[in-house]
Amino acid sequence: MPVLQHDWNLSPDDARNLQSRLAKRVIDMDAMDEVIRVAGVDVHYDDETGLAHAAICVLDAKTLNVLESVTASVPCAFPYVPHLLSFRELPAVIAAAAQLKRKAELFVCDGNGRAHARRFGLACHFGVLFDVPAIGCAKTRLTGQGPMPATARGSMSDLKIGIETVGRLVRTRDGVLPVYVSIGHRVGLDTACDWVLRLTPRFRLPETTRAADKLSRRH
Repeated sequence: MPVLQHDWNLSPDDARNLQSRLAKRVIDMDAMDEVIRVAGVDVHYDDETGLAHAAICVLDAKTLNVLESVTASVPCAFPYVPHLLSFRELPAVIAAAAQLKRKAELFVCDGNGRAHARRFGLACHFGVLFDVPAIGCAKTRLTGQGPMPATARGSMSDLKIGIETVGRLVRTRDGVLPVYVSIGHRVGLDTACDWVLRLTPRFRLPETTRAADKLSRRH
């Protein structure tokens, strides 16, 4: 269960204020144990039912085999508002996380962390709530500017808001669009990028994200 509790019945303005306060709790450096298991977190929406379907898949950090999968479905109580996605998705993620029997030392969220208007995207919110190491790995850019990295796998370029580096564009496959990696909580940016490359041996997206995405859609 989350180590931090807060009200979820908030107005958008209240949610923004909460983000600004909680952003100060994010630890932007490595503060994690040896990673034996790594988990992916993803949420899929069903427009017909109004439900958010969350999935968490725990993988062996070396073999990337799935060890455990959990799901939960929760009504979407918070409207879609740019930069407030975590208030829409996390209630379902919390319900899924309550079912986990295996510990994961690192979580990879399908979304942003510090690469966010108030430096508190989904990965930061999840990491701070549970006080666990978390990484944001997004398919598309939410905010900030950065040049495209070189085309070879492993090439990177900084994502900046003004002069502040909030993430990196990471090329996980030769000639394929990069992903957007940012700090969530208790993981430095260099370590976050290293882990994203470890988790992408064959495809553009991390195996953690691929497993959780398939499960959330199927659920």
